[in-house]
Amino acid sequence: MMRSLWTAASGMRAQQLNVDTIANNISNVNTTAYKSQEASFKTLLYQNLQSKSTNNVGDEKPVPAEVGLGTRLSAITSQFDQGNLNASTRPFDVAIEGDGFFQIRNASGELLYTRDGTLNVSPVEGGNLLCTADGCPVLDQYGNDIILPERYNASDVEIDKNGYIGFPGPDGNFQPLQENGYLVKFGLYQFNNPAGLSKEGSNSFAVTPASGEAMAEFGNPNLEPSMTHQYYTEGSNVDVANEMVNLIVAQRAYEMNSKAIQASDEMMQQANNLR
Repeated sequence: MMRSLWTAASGMRAQQLNVDTIANNISNVNTTAYKSQEASFKTLLYQNLQSKSTNNVGDEKPVPAEVGLGTRLSAITSQFDQGNLNASTRPFDVAIEGDGFFQIRNASGELLYTRDGTLNVSPVEGGNLLCTADGCPVLDQYGNDIILPERYNASDVEIDKNGYIGFPGPDGNFQPLQENGYLVKFGLYQFNNPAGLSKEGSNSFAVTPASGEAMAEFGNPNLEPSMTHQYYTEGSNVDVANEMVNLIVAQRAYEMNSKAIQASDEMMQQANNLR
C-alpha cells in the first residue's frame, strides 16, 4: 500500500507541473509571438514482482508480473506553429511569416533570436538604431546594427516582404537603404530544432546544442525564405479553448491521484485496526 501512496504522489506532482505549463500558456495569450508549451511525461521504473510466473498447470506465462512506480516530467516542448497576423498602425511593427527569427544582440553582446517584431528606434550617433522594446539592436543580414540615417524621417520607414528596409524615393517608390555597399535587410535565421532553443525571457531565445546552429536565410538556397509584413504583429499561437480543456483534464487527473492516496490511507487504517 505504501507503493500506491508514492505512485499517486508522483502523479499529483506531474499534474501540478502540467497545470503550471497550461497556466503559463493562458497568461501569455496576448503576448506577441508567444509559442505555446506542452508538458509530456514518462513512466518511472517498474518493480519486478515475479520474473517467471506459471498458470495452474505449471506452464510458464509469456509475460512477467511488473508494477509501475508512477510518472515524472519528460519535457516541456514549445510548439512553433505560426501565430495569427494582427494589423497594427506602427511602421516598426513587423511580423514574420515562416520559420525565421530576427537576430538581436543583448547588452552583454550575446546573440539572441526572437520572433517579436514590435520594434522601436533609439537615437544614436549618426541616426536612429532599430532595436527591440528592451533596447537590444536588431541586426541585418551581415550581423551589423541597423541604423536609419538622420536625413530620413524614421516614421517614413518602409519594409518589403523580403525584409529589405528603405524609404520612399523621389518618385515615391520604395528605395532600399544602402550601407557599406550593400542593401540593408533583416537578418533572418532558422533552426533545425527550434524547440531546443533556450528561453531567455523577453520573447528571446538562445542557441543550444539541441537547437543546432543558427542558419541564415540570406544566401542559403536550401532554406525556404520567410516573409516580413510591416504594420503587422504575430499573435500568440495559444488556443484558449484547447488550453481550457487541457486544464480540466489535468485537474481531474490530479483529483483522481488524490483519491488514490485517500484510498491507500483508508486501507492502511483498516489494516492497522485488525485485531
